[in-house]
Amino acid sequence: MEHNEQRTQFIQQLWQRHELLQQWAIDNWPDRDHPLSSADFVEARKEILALGDPPVAPRQGAEPEQGGAQYLNVTPAPWP
Repeated sequence: MEHNEQRTQFIQQLWQRHELLQQWAIDNWPDRDHPLSSADFVEARKEILALGDPPVAPRQGAEPEQGGAQYLNVTPAPWP
């Protein structure tokens, strides 16, 4: 439980610091013809929020010497 609390506190502090950095960047952006907005930071906010999700465990499969596949095709097929 303590680990989750620490993670939550870390994410909250990171969020607050990101908000301050975002405001500083918007206020100090040198190109006044193309100003920054909070919309320019959407992806960064998504990444911060994703830190709260539990990590995804890697897929466990048999190794080739244990009878597992020697090659796993992870490249999608091209459109016909």
